[in-house]
Amino acid sequence: MTFSEAFLEETIAILREVDASAIESCAAGLAAVRAGGGRLFILGVGGSAGHASHAVNDFRKICGFEAYAPTDNVSELTARTNDEGWDTTFSQWLIGSHLDADDALLILSVGGGDLERNVSTNIVRALTLAKERHAKIYGIVGRDGGYTAKVADACVTLPPLFPDHITPHTEGLAAVIWHLLVTHPALAMVLTRWESLPS
Repeated sequence: MTFSEAFLEETIAILREVDASAIESCAAGLAAVRAGGGRLFILGVGGSAGHASHAVNDFRKICGFEAYAPTDNVSELTARTNDEGWDTTFSQWLIGSHLDADDALLILSVGGGDLERNVSTNIVRALTLAKERHAKIYGIVGRDGGYTAKVADACVTLPPLFPDHITPHTEGLAAVIWHLLVTHPALAMVLTRWESLPS
């Protein structure tokens, strides 16, 4: 079997193990946030920051959310990192955005944040703030889900079946899950472009 064949087989195996009920819980929760006039803040670091930007577009354009990603403003992100430190880049941004109980966070993260291991600590600080302010928390994560899985209202954890490929599988399949969410009947408000064209 080639590497490509093996990687695709791994992907199929992971998808077979994904908890579809967790995805349904995220869809229902996000729909309730939108119905209540809440905003959606999508947080990710590294490759997941790129995913966050893409997902913001989808949730705004397809689902009618008021959605934002702190990492879309590189000037503020780097100023906060330089002046205040990495740990609080997201939490201070959310304070400036007046995060409240009507709002929600959607976390995209391979590990979900872990203070003890000093990984994605800015996500952990953002989650702590969200809990304090009673905002809803949703996640698409890998490994054991880290802090996100512990505190989320609903969380999709992509099973770490293949330890040598946890990051590529988690980041790749996170895109599959959020695309599922934005096309879910509970959330989608318009057809995407190609689907709206005559066949």
